[in-house]
Amino acid sequence: MKIALVGYGKMGKIIDGIATSRGHEVVARLNETPSAENLNNPDVVIEFSQPEVAFNNIKTCLENKIPVVCGTTGWLHQKPEIENITKENGTAFLYGSNFSLGVNLFFALNEKLADLMKNFSEYNIQLEEIHHTHKKDAPSGTAISIAEGIIKNNPNFNAWKLHETEKNHLGIFAIREDEVPGTHSVYYRSEVDEIEIKHTAFNRNGFALGAVIAAEWVKGKEGVFSINDVLGL
Repeated sequence: MKIALVGYGKMGKIIDGIATSRGHEVVARLNETPSAENLNNPDVVIEFSQPEVAFNNIKTCLENKIPVVCGTTGWLHQKPEIENITKENGTAFLYGSNFSLGVNLFFALNEKLADLMKNFSEYNIQLEEIHHTHKKDAPSGTAISIAEGIIKNNPNFNAWKLHETEKNHLGIFAIREDEVPGTHSVYYRSEVDEIEIKHTAFNRNGFALGAVIAAEWVKGKEGVFSINDVLGL
């Protein structure tokens, strides 16, 4: 199929290589604002840009009735509007805070552990995420998804916050280090022991492959989807 890449940084370049290796044609590689002209009539847009431009990028594509797979985080307060635009234009929008198969299995494991631990108040819960210094949003979209999975399964929490856990606010440490693709940890600590679950990405290839697979899946569909729909989780 024909794929347009909106946001052609490190991730965009890796997606380009994987899409091409799977037999797709990349018809646009954009760092500028997309338009009907420069998108070159793709079947699907894969959007990995920056939080401050993601909404307008996605909106333009959807209004041109082009399905969008989006992996940009840090703009989700506007997602309900994007979902409405998707439905109004009879096209498809698929968002993933992380397209890695391993991370999405980790999400399921995280929810199961949160449910197991909800009645053990002697354990304090703390989240930590580490990313490269170029990442602009903090905490990461993946860390927010992890936190939301815990909050959904543990009635002792009703929100998340940066830094340390306090009362009913689940804490997330957001650390930035050179060239770290992404590491996410959940700690359950008591006075006598600690339980930790952790996902470490070795490179960006898993994220990129997942985005291309999502684009293959969403072609020809209408509606609002998530990576869970693609993976059947």
